[in-house]
Amino acid sequence: MVDGLAQVVGDANLAVVVNTGDDADFYGLRVCPDLDICTYVLAGTIDARGWGFEDDAFRCLEGLATYGLESWFGLGDRDLATHIYRTLRLSQGALLHEITHEICAALGVQSRILPMSNDPIRTRITTPTDTVSFQEYLVKGGAKDEITNISFDGIESATPSPGLLDAIAAADAVVLAPSSPVVSIGTILSVPGVRPALAARRDDCIAVSPIVGRKPVDGPAHRFLAGAGYPECSATQIARMYADVAATFVFDTTDASELGAIDALGVRPVLTDVLMPDRAQRRRLADDVMRVVLGA
Repeated sequence: MVDGLAQVVGDANLAVVVNTGDDADFYGLRVCPDLDICTYVLAGTIDARGWGFEDDAFRCLEGLATYGLESWFGLGDRDLATHIYRTLRLSQGALLHEITHEICAALGVQSRILPMSNDPIRTRITTPTDTVSFQEYLVKGGAKDEITNISFDGIESATPSPGLLDAIAAADAVVLAPSSPVVSIGTILSVPGVRPALAARRDDCIAVSPIVGRKPVDGPAHRFLAGAGYPECSATQIARMYADVAATFVFDTTDASELGAIDALGVRPVLTDVLMPDRAQRRRLADDVMRVVLGA
């Protein structure tokens, strides 16, 4: 979605607010997966697998495994440079939003990428047997276990990163990308002050469904929904979760039977093809979204 919007409105006209609840420390390095994915996408350097640098090698990770260290989280050699730089700058007293700006500038990214907060917030996943970090649940454990609770450690005392609320207030339009409404978009909305700021822009805010045919397009969104107390995995459920902040909801034609239920929420339903298998389709969906929300 970020790539598609950049193609339609231009990189320099795009501000991207990114979840940092998935951040973690590996080998003493601060890794911010969502920030890095968005940065690499907009820099045109992301690998076809959807994360990390294009054609990166993993010799350092292989070497660490040789010494008996865990190597389940894929950190490529070029990617490690980003994490080393971020960790070094943090140790020098720089804030995460400042470091993100520096990384973007070095990689030629013109869009404004904003972490949801400079404060440490960590998503914790509880299963019937354990409580683990988000990355341990998703990557190391393969998201196989039922989720009984989801918490965001540090969220209550966190503040939005500088410029985030201003970006929401000044935007011509706000798009909630088709990511998890619980542990991605939902984490951002849980930062104090963010949800009210979006609610104030509700008429100019449009959300895109990550659910097609009552199944997640990608990832275990159904497990996260259930773990957060939403057993129904449907476009209607997503629209319900965003009804207070997004006046318009885009969902797939496969789910046309849910149009009436979404409309009954006081949300304008818009049917289209929400799948984005390639860059052309990303641009097509982003163009559809912008035409709807801007009334073009």
